Amino acid sequence: MEEQLFTISVFTENRVTLLHQISMIFSRRCLNIDSLTVSACSIEGVHKFTITCYSTRPMMEHVVKQIEKRIDVIKAFLLTDSEILFQEVALYKVPTESVVNTDIEDIVRRHGARVLEIHPEYTVFEKTGHTDEIMELYAHLKPLGIRQFVRSGRVVVTRSSRELVDEFLEKRMKKLQD
Repeated sequence: MEEQLFTISVFTENRVTLLHQISMIFSRRCLNIDSLTVSACSIEGVHKFTITCYSTRPMMEHVVKQIEKRIDVIKAFLLTDSEILFQEVALYKVPTESVVNTDIEDIVRRHGARVLEIHPEYTVFEKTGHTDEIMELYAHLKPLGIRQFVRSGRVVVTRSSRELVDEFLEKRMKKLQD
């Protein structure tokens, strides 16, 4: 079975050790987390883990079931790229002297990047997009002498008109009332 990139959205209470518990589920199966982003979501008191990993569907379905067994996990969803909209953010720090000596305006415009800060010693650019777009800009800036580069994990919303966890919670409340 062919490996592909999966995105797992995990809705949780914000508890100490939960990150460790989730990462151990991947470690026990010798799976490498490609990216991880955690932040508060639209539901008060609920946090969303966005985890990407290359694997097979059966393995990732098993991982999601294991994640959902954690007490502090409300619900986890296994998603493919066709089911989500996603972006990453990257920052590039290059020497200002090398920026002055190039046609940087053309590079920035062509890649949809923006200048965050210009300092006498360095200039910082920001790019939002998919990994391939971010790495393409990296390749163009590399000859200028990149001093620092950082890329975030995915930030994801589903293509569904509603938040999947809202539907899950509504169904759960209905069952409790019956």
